[in-house]
Amino acid sequence: MNLNMRILSQSIFPLLWAALVVCQYEDYDFEDDYEEPDHQTPYYFNLNTQAEVPRFPFPVECARECFCPPAFPLSMYCDHRNLKTIPNIPSHVQQLYLQNNDIEAVPAAPFTNVTFVREINLSYNKIKFHRIDQGVFAKLSSLVQLYLQHNELEEFPFPLPSSLERLLLGFNKISRLPGEALEGLPNITTLDLCSNLLDDSVLKDRPFSNMKNLLQLNLCNNKLQTMPPGLPSSLMHLSLENNSISYIPENYFHRLPKIIALRMSHNNLQDIPRNTFNLPNLLELNLGHNKLKQVFYIPRSLQHLYIEGNELENINVTLMCPTLDPLNIHQLTYIRVDQNKLTSPISSYAFFCFPLIRTIYYGEQNVTLNKPSRLRTPVFRRFLTPEEYQEAEDNPETHSQDTEEDQEAQDNNYFYPYFH
Repeated sequence: MNLNMRILSQSIFPLLWAALVVCQYEDYDFEDDYEEPDHQTPYYFNLNTQAEVPRFPFPVECARECFCPPAFPLSMYCDHRNLKTIPNIPSHVQQLYLQNNDIEAVPAAPFTNVTFVREINLSYNKIKFHRIDQGVFAKLSSLVQLYLQHNELEEFPFPLPSSLERLLLGFNKISRLPGEALEGLPNITTLDLCSNLLDDSVLKDRPFSNMKNLLQLNLCNNKLQTMPPGLPSSLMHLSLENNSISYIPENYFHRLPKIIALRMSHNNLQDIPRNTFNLPNLLELNLGHNKLKQVFYIPRSLQHLYIEGNELENINVTLMCPTLDPLNIHQLTYIRVDQNKLTSPISSYAFFCFPLIRTIYYGEQNVTLNKPSRLRTPVFRRFLTPEEYQEAEDNPETHSQDTEEDQEAQDNNYFYPYFH
């Protein structure tokens, strides 16, 4: 009997342990206990592509400066611990969290025995490019995610492993992208370079053109004056806000048919060529806080349009929607037009062109130099009964309440750099 029990336990226990390891990816939400930096989208591992892990029994060692949860033996947490150096990393670790410390260098020594690491978070430290040992990341052949935002990098941290899929480098001091920096990265899907010192000269050699799997590119808060050239046709999300771009070349987006979300607020755009955004998949378009004086063609796929903070004196609906097609209706549901120079609401023809529209947020309009004014209907909501609509019109408190609700809704929905 004892022999049978021993055989049974030897066969079942490894299966239970394996199930536990799988569950740490499926059920555990790291954001519940460990606050991630702003602008960081959760990444979910594909279990079918997991790097090979050590066989049972797993090593149990953990750097004394860190915490290794017994239930999740592949993760090591060293964040928020005032560390100045990187501790030695056990060979079995797959997720390494070192964010929010005082680390200034990335030497090769702590990574000597690292074999399986797939995610490294070194954000919110003090790392400089010249303090990263040559090739320290390149040898990590299973690395999928590398977070280095909010450091002091002056250059792109190359070389990097070809396995890399997500690279976040926002809030550094990067001012150039050497030609070889982005070579050998065929699997990159997300690249964040927001809040650096990049200008047009850095992009003239089309550094992103060979990144055939790139889905999301964030170049916000840099020094760009023109649209970046040579973007790959795979791109779906593009963030260019807070630059000095004044013009979009005609047919620029014809090479980018998969674009879903485009963010170009806080630039110097004045005129938009009529069919610039005639894209089949565009869902969200943000051109707020530019210098636009006229609207433009709206693709049928678009759902959310942000054109607040411009110089629009009227909204010419026929430019936005030149034809009606009952079999292929526009999908637009939300328009934000506050902080323009509108003196009257949008023509009711808009509701024929955009039958799904639910809200037009008017807010305050800059119709005088010294005092903003508010249109009579600051927020227009569709699908109210006549009685409900009249009650809302007659009740100033409802006006104010609706305005705040819609403002909050658009703030929460304001698509991400880091687009969802």
